[in-house]
Amino acid sequence: MHRLILTLMKIVIASLIVGTILSHFGITSEKLMSEVGLTPERIAEMGRQAWDWALPNVMLGAIFILPIWFVIFLFTPAGPGRE
Repeated sequence: MHRLILTLMKIVIASLIVGTILSHFGITSEKLMSEVGLTPERIAEMGRQAWDWALPNVMLGAIFILPIWFVIFLFTPAGPGRE
């Protein structure tokens, strides 16, 4: 978990640095989106469509994956990292 938090912090810091440099040159997210023909509303709609597609598929997959994982977890012998 520590490694994940450290990686997320590195991504946030790198994004902040790059965003600061881009804004210094007058490049904004609004300009970039207009160049590719997107609006904030369209991006939000695409996000909702992706969520509406992904959620039922994730739930369906979890119905099969979680019981299989649980059975494997129960019958895997304890090793040095597992007590």
